[in-house]
Amino acid sequence: MIARFFRPLSRDGTGVRIGIGDDGAVLNGIRDRELVVTTDTIVSGIHFPADCPAGAVGHRALAVNLSDLAAMGADPAWYTLSLALPKVQTHWLRAFTRGLDRLAQRASIHLVGGDTVRSPVLSVTVTAFGLVPRGQVFLRSTARPGDRIFVSGPLGLAAQGLARWQGGQRRSRRLRPFLYPEPKLDWIRVLRRDVRCAIDISDGFAQDLGHLLEASRVGAVVDLDRIPRDRRDPIALDRALFGGDDYELCFTIPDTRLATLRARTRRAGLEGFEVGRVVPGRGIRWQRADGSSASRIKGRGFDHFAKPTTRR
Repeated sequence: MIARFFRPLSRDGTGVRIGIGDDGAVLNGIRDRELVVTTDTIVSGIHFPADCPAGAVGHRALAVNLSDLAAMGADPAWYTLSLALPKVQTHWLRAFTRGLDRLAQRASIHLVGGDTVRSPVLSVTVTAFGLVPRGQVFLRSTARPGDRIFVSGPLGLAAQGLARWQGGQRRSRRLRPFLYPEPKLDWIRVLRRDVRCAIDISDGFAQDLGHLLEASRVGAVVDLDRIPRDRRDPIALDRALFGGDDYELCFTIPDTRLATLRARTRRAGLEGFEVGRVVPGRGIRWQRADGSSASRIKGRGFDHFAKPTTRR
């Protein structure tokens, strides 16, 4: 199975001396760059529906890790894959590896090892390695009062796609943000000289912004009317704040870098959305465009150990 499905994914890549086939991978030296390592596990019935297409499972397993690398400002380099399967199904593995490898090739990331075991529940663990110029890594803990808060794209579309899937839809284009989340790799080099602080939005904007603020020991004022979302959806704001699975970036930059950021994003064909600012204190103060308070905003993002435990 390894020889048939996974060894073909292990191409010779930058810095790879020995890939799949030995007891461990051998990677060349890094020189003037720092190594960023991230790992995520996705489990059937928790992180994706049990009837999710195999190609989408492969794509998602890698995408969630690439999103973490993007949030750290790291260029993708290598990844390992650990796959726990209830049984071996050739057609499923073929589709799974196709979805995985299509994204890997676009991201220029190379499979260098992993493990395959039998398990009563389908589970996929990817560990991704990225490289960032020394001293230029993005952190959650460096936001400062006065910084502007941006998001890299619309929020809540993945939660909307999940709801459509659970409602029986199988062919709508609006399923794609959930089934095939796109890590924001195009933003890495655009932000590298300007960003102060960053996080990826995986568990809901409200919760993940809260993590950033807590790590930086600051607060925020957020304008709900400026949060990009599907205005046709009557519960779009709730999905944007608490739905999760968007894998957009949330980042802060100082006022002095605003013009530079806008010029860089324009040249790259990207669009960032300013949604608030960092302030002294703690927590998030929600408001409307006219400055009025929106104190009734309540909810929480995804929690692995909350009841019920099944996310999907």
